[in-house]
Amino acid sequence: MKTYGKICVPVGLSLVLCSVLGAGTVFASIQVLPDAVVTVEGSAIKGGKLAMAHPAVREVLSAFERAEAAVQKEDLQSLMKFYSPSYNYHGLKQTDVWRVWEEVFTHYKGVNSTHLLSTITIVRTGSQVRAEVTCTGGLYGVEERTGKPITLDSWFQEVHYLVKEDGIWRFVGNAGEAPAVAPFSSAPHHPLF
Repeated sequence: MKTYGKICVPVGLSLVLCSVLGAGTVFASIQVLPDAVVTVEGSAIKGGKLAMAHPAVREVLSAFERAEAAVQKEDLQSLMKFYSPSYNYHGLKQTDVWRVWEEVFTHYKGVNSTHLLSTITIVRTGSQVRAEVTCTGGLYGVEERTGKPITLDSWFQEVHYLVKEDGIWRFVGNAGEAPAVAPFSSAPHHPLF
């Protein structure tokens, strides 16, 4: 383990550490893990460097990187380009996601995320190209009111679904069932990534 501030990171994961903001150090990572399973249109790609070099994999990673850059700039217009017009996460639509991100940026500063990708499957169905990306990570920020760092959300082995629309990859939703009841005070941050 290597310690960065109060955050301990397994050295073997080779996390990318990004910029320093006035609110403190921002930790951001979008990474395909070394032992990730990567399949593109039925062909398995062995080895992290080969997977990272595949154009379709690079495009998917670039979509996450663009979204993360928009999050760090609090740029809702650019961030919403990551979400497909057909986005649907248990009934939450693109307009709902806009509202939630707006609330996040109002109450938290230095917002950033970590995405450790363990499986990437890219498939073509007719003319549509889709990606299923298994991700473990979190969404972090600094509470505006108290100045304390906070984990806004975390996820383990969540399957993110993306679709290639108009030449770019966009987020269409996640796998899994919606909880039957959510606590009144809960905010639906989880569908954000």
